[in-house]
Amino acid sequence: MEQLNAFFGDISSLLWGWPMMVMLLGTHLFLTIRLRFPQRKIFTAIRLSVTRDPEAKGDVSQFGSLATALAATIGTGNIIGVATAVSLGGPGAVLWCWLTGVFGIATKYSEGLLAIKYRVKSSDGRVLGGPMYALERGLGWKWLAVLFAFFTAMASFGIGSTVQANAMSVMTFEAYGVPQWLTGGVVCSLLAAVVFGGVKSIARVCGILVPFMALLYVVGCMVILVFNASFIIPALKLIATSAFSPEAAGGGFVGSGVMLAARYGIARGLFSNESGLGSAPIVAAAAQTRNPVRQALVSSSGTFWDTVVICAMTGLVIVSSILAYPDIDYSHGATLTKMAFSKIPYIGTPMLAFGVLTFAFSTTVGWCYYGERAVEYLAGRSTMLAYRIIYIGSVFIGSIINLTLVWNIADCMNAMMALPNLVALLLLSGVLVKETKKYLWQNRLDEYSEYSEE
Repeated sequence: MEQLNAFFGDISSLLWGWPMMVMLLGTHLFLTIRLRFPQRKIFTAIRLSVTRDPEAKGDVSQFGSLATALAATIGTGNIIGVATAVSLGGPGAVLWCWLTGVFGIATKYSEGLLAIKYRVKSSDGRVLGGPMYALERGLGWKWLAVLFAFFTAMASFGIGSTVQANAMSVMTFEAYGVPQWLTGGVVCSLLAAVVFGGVKSIARVCGILVPFMALLYVVGCMVILVFNASFIIPALKLIATSAFSPEAAGGGFVGSGVMLAARYGIARGLFSNESGLGSAPIVAAAAQTRNPVRQALVSSSGTFWDTVVICAMTGLVIVSSILAYPDIDYSHGATLTKMAFSKIPYIGTPMLAFGVLTFAFSTTVGWCYYGERAVEYLAGRSTMLAYRIIYIGSVFIGSIINLTLVWNIADCMNAMMALPNLVALLLLSGVLVKETKKYLWQNRLDEYSEYSEE
């Protein structure tokens, strides 16, 4: 087992090394420039995300689609991942994480566009889509589509179920003394009640849970920032200067260097928003939308909320708290956010615990949908019941076992998902430009297209 763990650990380090980060960030930059900075339309995207369009074709509303994608994306990475980046890369990692989110908006926009452009309608009237359909229908590469679907299905048992279940069970045990097996059983029951209702049930639950949990977490961050008001400006200066300076960061931090700050900031940003991973377009394809560009804009707003807002606030809370409270040991990334929230009297720690629980549970729900669509693409709808049962069972297993090996395998599967998706984005960039020109650059966002009626 140790040898197997070491093997997958080495493969994970190789896959998620500088070549992968350069590919992902390079794709972000390439699409940002080629699509004329779609980030400029972020407020239009936010408006569209809460605009109902029941006459458009699709299974769920645009907001339901976005909420489900955010449910899968907003997870423990927003809380623990940012803290780990600061611990390993210094405060400058926060800026690199934020910049990754800003440029990742263009990639998430592109993924959403292709999801609608190449989506299909099943024999029973459901709308299906995602990178596997873009690879098959857009490029004619069925073999690569099959590989993407396989890696997505495998990844769902890692990043989607076992890892999140373990985070929930460990949190409830440490905070309240609840046995991990009991937490696993409760989570399995709640998950079954949601996922057996299909995509509409998932979207409905996520539409309620995501805004509530995100708002509560943001309120907690704002309360801490009020307490740390006199340290906000110094924290911002420290983040900005240490992102590009190899000198010691100051303020009690040990200088980590530009390369480490960039490495960990970019890596955590990519993990957090999943732009380029290919997961979010699977549910974006189910949205009720008039044309591919409308949903592309809505999808792009997910990265804005996830990284540009939530991860940035987490980073500012952590850095300002370390400056305000010299007793905080910033060398342990996994506990940094917990220590920062503990400075809120009485309610800080319970608020963070609730945030971790809801973030992790929502990720479990969202990734179940991703895995379902991948398995359906590979083996047909008849496999759905078996997949759901196995997925729910893996949640219980994840709540009671050590997950070092699972983490390494999940990281490998995520990287193998990203590669085919990036191929589709880059080789179909001409399609992205054509559709963007037609609907966005020519101000025709309200027009219907044939793609939403297939």
